[in-house]
Amino acid sequence: MFCLRWYLPLLILPLPTAPPLILALFALSYVLHQKPCPYCSVLLVALFTSTCYWSLDTAPSHLTLSNLTSSILSPSNSSFNKVVRQAAVAQRLDKTRREEESTPTPPPPAVEDGKPRVAKGPAAPPPAPEGGDGQPAAVAAEPEWPGEEAGGAAKEAGEDEEDEDEDALEPETERDPFPVSHEVMLKDHTKPVSALALDPAGARLVSGSHDYDVKLWDFGGMDTGFRPFKSWEAAGSYHIHDLHYSLTGDSFLVVPGSVQAKLFDRDGQEIAEFVRGDMYLRDMKHTKGHVAELSAGAWHPKDHNTFITSAADSTVRIWDVNNKREQKTVVVVKSKERGTRTKVTACAYNGDGGQIAAAGLDGTLHIWSTSGSFSRPNATIEGAHTKNTWTSSVVYSLDGRQLISRGGDDTVKTWDVRNFRKPLAVAQGLPKLYQETNVTLSPDGKYVLTGVASPRGQGRPTVVALEREGLAEARRFEVGPQGGGSVIKVLWHSRINQIIATTNLGSMHVLYSPQTSLRGALLPLSKAPKARRDIEDILAATDPDRDLHQPIITPHALPMFRDEQRAGEKRKRTKEESEARKPVPPLAGPGKGGRVGASATQYVVQRLFRDNTREQDPREELLKYANADDDPKWTAAWKKNQPKPVFREVEEDDNAGESSKQ
Repeated sequence: MFCLRWYLPLLILPLPTAPPLILALFALSYVLHQKPCPYCSVLLVALFTSTCYWSLDTAPSHLTLSNLTSSILSPSNSSFNKVVRQAAVAQRLDKTRREEESTPTPPPPAVEDGKPRVAKGPAAPPPAPEGGDGQPAAVAAEPEWPGEEAGGAAKEAGEDEEDEDEDALEPETERDPFPVSHEVMLKDHTKPVSALALDPAGARLVSGSHDYDVKLWDFGGMDTGFRPFKSWEAAGSYHIHDLHYSLTGDSFLVVPGSVQAKLFDRDGQEIAEFVRGDMYLRDMKHTKGHVAELSAGAWHPKDHNTFITSAADSTVRIWDVNNKREQKTVVVVKSKERGTRTKVTACAYNGDGGQIAAAGLDGTLHIWSTSGSFSRPNATIEGAHTKNTWTSSVVYSLDGRQLISRGGDDTVKTWDVRNFRKPLAVAQGLPKLYQETNVTLSPDGKYVLTGVASPRGQGRPTVVALEREGLAEARRFEVGPQGGGSVIKVLWHSRINQIIATTNLGSMHVLYSPQTSLRGALLPLSKAPKARRDIEDILAATDPDRDLHQPIITPHALPMFRDEQRAGEKRKRTKEESEARKPVPPLAGPGKGGRVGASATQYVVQRLFRDNTREQDPREELLKYANADDDPKWTAAWKKNQPKPVFREVEEDDNAGESSKQ
């Protein structure tokens, strides 16, 4: 065995994925150089035969279960079991692949300064003509979804195979910026999912809906069943409008349809419920909290103890998580119309927390500097969106120079914060149905994503991706089933590179790409679903020697063990049981014995403090003390010092007596 020390370099080889030919040449060179004993040579050959893929492809993802049936039967072969698991994961990934779209949706033209602008989105590939004239017909087009095989290479009669291979490999070198090749659906809500948030690590997902429920999803703990691990009503019978994780991910903010925001920890335990204001005060600066329905919220991008909320009471309030009894600052949004207020529909921080943007129901956009007094906004634009339409979302660009707004007038607009007068670009024809519809940015800040609604009974809920510069439509992703619907919330997480979209059908759709996405929805797909166990499986697990084909006989089921009773006795026993379950009636007569029941406690108390006066005649008892002089039981204490009465003596006149008689 001492000669095996020369084979220690084998440990640094990429076993078992190394090609068998390289391993064989490596072993042969060592055998010829060191000349080990026959025993060590046999061990070396056994090592190679058990660790190399001799007859399989080097990429385990292309394996199928049918090709590995004989390998599974081999005893204690861990490498082949690993291949089987990888093949099962590959099959589950293939099931989540999205269907190819035959014709891409033509992008509508963007509008800038009232003039139509030519869209800069990718053009559809031209069709390849049939037949050849010695010239290439078209350049290979980029595939619609990532992960698809390149099938759009140019065809040319008489072209060499090398040129065809190069053209076919060209699309694979440029990856699609949108991870939408595969799709996974999470469905546990019964009504539109109106709120969505992912923690900074991308491990846990929290969702809120119009069914009043907030649900927590853990990608690492789920299997292919995709079920949440906790569900509860966070605010009673109020809709959930917005959800946001804190900067550290240890807590999340719930913005319901009530006047009080709530804070929960990572596991769904309530931390704080912030105070509500006095609704009878006219000046909103003197109230300690909101007095009308909340609409949106946002965390400070640098301070994990500070967040803001907006409401229909025409205020934006800055809160400290450590003080739930009163807000830090009140920002009152004043309407231009005299004597009226406006509902604040959306709010947001910029990247460094130096500015706060808010949108009103009157169509205005406001920007405040957090270093000021908030007495008046630093920048305001009236008529940013149509009046009395719900501007549902505002978001800053990554550089903080532009502000993107999602209006209720079916538009998305970009604004220059330094020149807050006219929109830089406008995208029209983006209908929405819910006031929680948001707008979000891609991780690189190049694209703007929002959800749109399809006509009733037609099409599917759609996510639209726009270029941030010019708002030209770049892509459309259809999610959900046919029959119409609307995408409400869209989120593109930069850590896991996955897009999550919620719909009004109570479902959430996770779009990802196996090549560019990390963790997230890929973790549940790597786990096989748990098989449901019936009673026979449980009995077999508890008693392996049990024969499940034998019938189970309950006690006293056989006639020989059954107690035969006559019908009269059975009827009597049934009557006794019914009388035993009957409550004890009260004693006869009103207030009989000073009680209305017959509980054990009342009986004991009455025995201790027994009152016999009810059984005595009161007249007879009083007459006992009529002659006090004979038995001075009650008057002996003051008999000696009792004063003697002195009465005036009156003589009766005879005449007076006669007159009285007359």
